[in-house]
Amino acid sequence: MRIDISGLLSERLRFAASPLAELTAMLHVLAEPGHHPQLAGWAAEVWAGLRPELAERLREAEFLWRSSQADFLIPARPRPTLAEELDDVDRIDDATYVTAALVTTCGSNRIHFGAPSPLTDATARERALDLAQARGALQEAFAERLLADPSAVRARVRHTLEQCAEAFFDSAWAGVAVQLATDLRLKNGLLQRQGIGAALASVSGAVTLAPDGDCIIVDKLQDKATAARDSGVTFIPSVFGRPHLVAVHAPGWQPVVQYPVAEPGPSEPVPLETVTLRLEALAHPVRLRLLRTLARGPHTTGELAHAWELSPPEVSRHLAVLRRAGLLTARRDGRYVRYTLNLPDLTALGTDLLAAVLR
Repeated sequence: MRIDISGLLSERLRFAASPLAELTAMLHVLAEPGHHPQLAGWAAEVWAGLRPELAERLREAEFLWRSSQADFLIPARPRPTLAEELDDVDRIDDATYVTAALVTTCGSNRIHFGAPSPLTDATARERALDLAQARGALQEAFAERLLADPSAVRARVRHTLEQCAEAFFDSAWAGVAVQLATDLRLKNGLLQRQGIGAALASVSGAVTLAPDGDCIIVDKLQDKATAARDSGVTFIPSVFGRPHLVAVHAPGWQPVVQYPVAEPGPSEPVPLETVTLRLEALAHPVRLRLLRTLARGPHTTGELAHAWELSPPEVSRHLAVLRRAGLLTARRDGRYVRYTLNLPDLTALGTDLLAAVLR
């Protein structure tokens, strides 16, 4: 995803913590614990302690944060408290709120901002209900309630979020606030001392500044573009959001990126391009045979050619592909070059692939 920042002043790029965005990340963990195995214990404990009424409310509105997060839940101008951010959500007009909610309920890219509102246009309304119906009975029921009485649904969603604060968010927020504050000091310090490029580099290996400095590139699976020249762009750290990068990019909304605060010690996420390169390198049967031999220890080109009855030039070509993918290392020993399997990166490929997909 590309965010146009040409002409953007550095002070219009903001790093700030958001209680509402972190609550949304927690709700996503509760809805999709499989995405967050490190938080499975927390999720199970929260579910076990929820009153049945609140658990039912979370299930009836989970489309706002399960597959993707409704844009109004990731604020462009974070406030110190959840109540203040919910007040800002209340100021959004019904048409904008309903469209954002339907995007997550009916499926992203199926409901479009700028199109006629389903609140006032019968054709748009029928299309929204058809899309919601195709995704399941719960989605259909939620969409029907939302379109019939948006004020009532909005009030119910806010009340649900307020109940979440009392049930689990307030205690969890107290535990992560220090981590978020520490991360923000680092990011804002880099932004002030070294500029946008250094600050973005510290966010994630999946967030980069284009060479011309006019565009922020976020390594997401979808191909989208938005502009931040007038409104600015906000970066929100998250502990519970790990490993996801959440990006608000729809027309009419200020660009926002919610990024995971790095855990102590782990390496930066592997770019999707690197994962793709490695998968392509492993897709060839000859290269898999070579790796099976190299798994037993270092080998020269000649030894590999003899083992598999191949010509040395053919083996060299395959080894070059594996080296470009970072799956082999080469060490010269006198007149010989011995190739060694890069076992840690090969072992991590499944985890890297999952992180790239979930990002």
